[in-house]
Amino acid sequence: MVEQYTTEILGLGTQMRIIISCAIVVVAYLVDFLCCRFLVPFIRKVAVRTAFKWDNYLTNGDVLHNAFHLIPPITFQVALPLMFPEPTGWTVLLSKFFTIYIIVIACRLVCGFINSLYDFSSESEVLKDKPMKGVYQMLKVIVVCVCLILVIGVLINKDFTTLLAGLGASAAVLMLIFKDTILGLVAGVQLSAHDMLRPGDWIVMEKYDVNGIVEEVTLNTVKVRNWDKTITTVPPYILVSDSFRNWRGMRESGGRRVARAIRIDMNSIRFCTQEELDRFSSEEWAKDISLDGEVVNLSLFRAATEHYLRSLPEVNQNLMLLVRQLEPTPEGLPLQIYFFTNAQDWVPHEHVAADVMEHLIASMPEFGLRVFQRPSGTDLSGLAS
Repeated sequence: MVEQYTTEILGLGTQMRIIISCAIVVVAYLVDFLCCRFLVPFIRKVAVRTAFKWDNYLTNGDVLHNAFHLIPPITFQVALPLMFPEPTGWTVLLSKFFTIYIIVIACRLVCGFINSLYDFSSESEVLKDKPMKGVYQMLKVIVVCVCLILVIGVLINKDFTTLLAGLGASAAVLMLIFKDTILGLVAGVQLSAHDMLRPGDWIVMEKYDVNGIVEEVTLNTVKVRNWDKTITTVPPYILVSDSFRNWRGMRESGGRRVARAIRIDMNSIRFCTQEELDRFSSEEWAKDISLDGEVVNLSLFRAATEHYLRSLPEVNQNLMLLVRQLEPTPEGLPLQIYFFTNAQDWVPHEHVAADVMEHLIASMPEFGLRVFQRPSGTDLSGLAS
């Protein structure tokens, strides 16, 4: 049967076989064109109407186009040995050409599929906060490397496993060449597995002058837009091998910390007079405080400050709120105001902190307290006069 078919094909003549082969290729490319022109939009419309989301990403990319682009080279690769049973120099070259063509289109198909996976994971509730871009980039690098090895094997008539064995002998050189890529891949896996970093996180690395929002995590770089609108890029493995501060915990906690100290002139700390105690007794913050005997004005100021903070709606009452003394210094007694604001963004947070500190400083004279301040040139000139 095979011999009869071969005899019939050879009996057609070379020119007729070439014409038939060209006709097969033209028909295959026409089928490819029609599928990309009409079938792909139809499949996309069907995918949009389904209840699943993954098929939307799979059909929106280049996956379908590349899949249909495989029709012409595969058709010709199958038809070539049938039309020309006796291999010649030019048929061998054509076979190699279309084999490489199939490998390249298959590489684009797999890379397009990986891109669709990345688009899907970027909007997935589970994976959208994970730095997965580097992992997908590494998968694409592996696919491209495999395709290059296959192409080289086709060109030099070597088996795939033989080429891999040769590459294994030069593994040290390859590791040196792809050192940053390998380190980036390992670091990306660690960052993702331990949830150390996500796009949108605010991180600080003073050693590398990084202080801003993570915009992108790729295989070789982490791009951070600093608050001064500059962009800093650092290798991912630095984030694993070195320390950095991630402010994501602050956002997840529901509050942002304020820890500021007012330095009080210790000469102004004294016992309150009876007149002052009578005046403070009518205040809301003094209802649970005993005003009998010797009461220090700073103690009352601390109680009033804590009551004031607990009355503010801008202060998160579920997190720590503390008014405490720090160790005295030659510049006065530091009184630390420690609390968390509900506002987590920089501008509103600073507004709340400033309003609180201004109110407290303005209230201190009411308790007979003074803020410690080094004398300025104006103060010294006033003494001289």
